[in-house]
Amino acid sequence: MVDFTVLILSGAYPSSVAVTLDMLSAAAAMAERLGVAKPSWRTYAIAQPETRLGNGLSIQAQPLPKEVSADRSTWIVPGLGLENPSDVASRLAHPDAQRAIEALGVQGRAGGAIAASCSAVFLLQAAGLLVGRKATTSWWLAPALQRLEPRCTVDADRMVVADGALVTAGAALAQTDLMLHLLRTRFGVALADAVSRVLLIDGRQNQAPFVLPTMFANGNELIAKLTARIDSALPNLPSISELAAELCVSERTLSRHVRAATGRSTLALLQSVRLNKARTLLETSKLTVEQVAERVGYGDATALRRMMRKVVGATPRQFRPSTFAASDGRSRGATESSE
Repeated sequence: MVDFTVLILSGAYPSSVAVTLDMLSAAAAMAERLGVAKPSWRTYAIAQPETRLGNGLSIQAQPLPKEVSADRSTWIVPGLGLENPSDVASRLAHPDAQRAIEALGVQGRAGGAIAASCSAVFLLQAAGLLVGRKATTSWWLAPALQRLEPRCTVDADRMVVADGALVTAGAALAQTDLMLHLLRTRFGVALADAVSRVLLIDGRQNQAPFVLPTMFANGNELIAKLTARIDSALPNLPSISELAAELCVSERTLSRHVRAATGRSTLALLQSVRLNKARTLLETSKLTVEQVAERVGYGDATALRRMMRKVVGATPRQFRPSTFAASDGRSRGATESSE
């Protein structure tokens, strides 16, 4: 029996495809040493005889059978290489995407396991498999996914979301996290941890540290103006009512636009801008945590630390380059231990 079926579409993100196959190869090599079952896989592609990936690379694979039936393997779909939400509809309308949607629908409706990352999650949505499910995708694509399938709970903060037989992951290189999850659940912790150590893959739980608030705009002029206004106002932020008035909309209208564009509340967007600014200052300046907190409008360093733990899942020190962290620790002394 085959454990994994890797389905590759034209234009797929090359790194996402490569890391899938490399991690499976590493797992197969490590399995014998660990005395555990060796994973097996097959690679299907729709474009023949050679599938062109993004950036001019290509890969050879077996042709996807004309008649597909559900099986006991986990179907894995690497990211499609899309950069903008506006590209989703045209990509899904392409013949190879339609064939993939059909095949995944057969597998999913029969209760078969499917795993997808980044823009490939939209194939599951198009197949009708996300109704009533929890899922994630790249954080800048999450609002579009939520609009297309409002009956799905899209958690853009999570790196990997498992809901029954469906597993989804964030941006294209979250494919590493997806593969570790699949290896861990199907072959055990020992094999997944061995692959992680051999390939030097760090475990990550959420996408929050990687969010860039300006990318939430996705061409929405109102959101672009809002994020720019928040950033320029730091540390003295206007209230939400003042922001709405400046943009000549009501608070309710502003909230509706922010929710549609980002999937978040206006307050959550505001916090994202503040934390992104704090992260930038931590990474690029020698300001102490107290000074950074003051620059982004938090009352003190404790408030910044608390918010970073809650939203980002990290402390300020974790964003410090080592040279800054050393001097930061000397200047703050015992206060760092409270992190």
